Formats: sequence, structure tokens, C-alpha cells
Amino acid sequence: MAGFTAPDLNQRAAAARAAKERMLEKFKNKPPIDEATVAARQAARAAREQAEAEKRAAKKAAQEEAKAARAAKAAEAKPAPKPTLTPEEAKALRDARYAARKQRKG
Repeated sequence: MAGFTAPDLNQRAAAARAAKERMLEKFKNKPPIDEATVAARQAARAAREQAEAEKRAAKKAAQEEAKAARAAKAAEAKPAPKPTLTPEEAKALRDARYAARKQRKG
């Protein structure tokens, strides 16, 4: 069985040159671009971008509408302000709570 011999520098360089030439030939043999196809692709891309822009605008409008609805709902659901007590009434309520707690503790 023959042993493996590593390629020397010249063999590796020649292989690299050959690979580069094959890649260049591949691209040289490519047919030219058809202008009608390019125009059709650009038109399709423009239409797709327009549709996406309209979709984003509609989504943003819906979000703004929902935000306004939440703000209106929060404004109308505001709790009624607590009645303010005079200092004498507050003292009477506090004294009643203290007395009730004292009564419970026995």
C-alpha cells in the first residue's frame, strides 16, 4: 500500500490557481441580465414595500387608537375622591377605632 505524500508548495499553488480559474469561468459563462426581468423584480419589490408600509401604518394607527381607548377608560373609571374630614371628625373616628381595639383585647 502506497503511503500518503503531502503536496508541496507548487502543487498547492497550482491547485489554488485552477480553482480560481474554474470559478471565473463559471461566472463568465453566466447569461446577461434581461432588463425586462430586472424591471419586473423592481416593480414587485416596490409593491411589496408599499404593502408593508401600509401594514405598518395601519398597525400604528390601531395601537394609537387602543392607547386612546385605554386612556379614556382610565379617565372615566377614576375613583371618586375621598371626602375630606375635619380634624374633629378624624379625631372622633380614630378614637372610635382605638376604643374598639381596646374592647376586643379585653
